[in-house]
Amino acid sequence: MANGLLMEMIRFETWINAPVERCFLLSLNIDLHVASASSSKEQAIEGVTAGMIGEGQTVTFRGRHFGRWRRHTSRIEAIRPYSYFRDVMVAGSFQRFEHEHYFATMDDGTRMRDEIAFSAPWGALGRVLARRRLTELLLERNAMIKQVAESEKWRKYLDGTVETQPKPPAKDTAGRWDPNGLLRSASGIARGIAVPRPPHA
Repeated sequence: MANGLLMEMIRFETWINAPVERCFLLSLNIDLHVASASSSKEQAIEGVTAGMIGEGQTVTFRGRHFGRWRRHTSRIEAIRPYSYFRDVMVAGSFQRFEHEHYFATMDDGTRMRDEIAFSAPWGALGRVLARRRLTELLLERNAMIKQVAESEKWRKYLDGTVETQPKPPAKDTAGRWDPNGLLRSASGIARGIAVPRPPHA
């Protein structure tokens, strides 16, 4: 229960045979998210609509769910490279929606853990249907991240503009992590170059 709302929880873990930095960055890539949501014909239509999304930025997706076209606007509220980020709904069909993403190095691969908390306004049946649909979308998204991260396909999303020497992830003047700085650092990981990790925000 949060703010008088009955909150539903979805927890899911995915193991990926790829570096944690790569998995983290792929999870922040709008193009990959859209590619994973082809079953709902989802598109990014406002805010950050392509490439990397960063802390404090928003994106609005439009897709077909439950027989209707729906919009969902999320804001990235917090980023801790390369272990955690959180997105929250600022406009959409739910009464409340929060998605926490956790990443940890495990046995030379990555354990990716998702925790979704939501409140649906459609009664008991609506909550069941919403849980089922969100679980389906999460499975599709994580399967895409796993497939891309474990193959050379990741370069399509993360190897666009890279620098010869990696740099530590940079903060902007507001103290937020710059996703392009993260991307430059990840290019070093891909080449097997040790990249210094940033302190927690």
